[in-house]
Amino acid sequence: MDTYYTIEEKYLQAVDEVTYGELPRALQLLKEIIGNDPFYARAHFQLGKIYYYKIGDYQTAGYHFKTCMEIEPLYPDVYFDYLALVVFLNMEKQVHLVAEKALTVPGVVVADIYDFLGLFYEQNKNWNKALNAYKSARAAVTCNELKGEIEESIGRVKEKVRRASTYQYHLTA
Repeated sequence: MDTYYTIEEKYLQAVDEVTYGELPRALQLLKEIIGNDPFYARAHFQLGKIYYYKIGDYQTAGYHFKTCMEIEPLYPDVYFDYLALVVFLNMEKQVHLVAEKALTVPGVVVADIYDFLGLFYEQNKNWNKALNAYKSARAAVTCNELKGEIEESIGRVKEKVRRASTYQYHLTA
């Protein structure tokens, strides 16, 4: 039986359990942490990631991401995953709220936020806003790999714009 002396030790053990694929044990530890300290934001963050990426329970994932964001609004890691979730679910109001907040938090990768916004607008066929968001992402990018992905996204949207603006001719008698 494991004995943990601090909540931080229990949290680190839970993160290790996730890393090694021991989700039931990680869930147990994280729920114990929240049971003892419901304001331990990082446990909510880890639960959000597990429920989103591993279990596919989007409502519960959203609850934990939102709770983490409310408890510790300057925790930069939560914004990437929370924005990924709300873009995936096409939750327009939440996309804008999370992105707006994320852009004010030190440590958030700004290029990622604009990239998600571009994806959201692209999925909703708002080509001009998608292009603007992707261009903002390109301006903020600091990683060559992400730069390449953003360039591909810009090219993809431009191609969609080109296809949408092709002329159609009809012969009438």
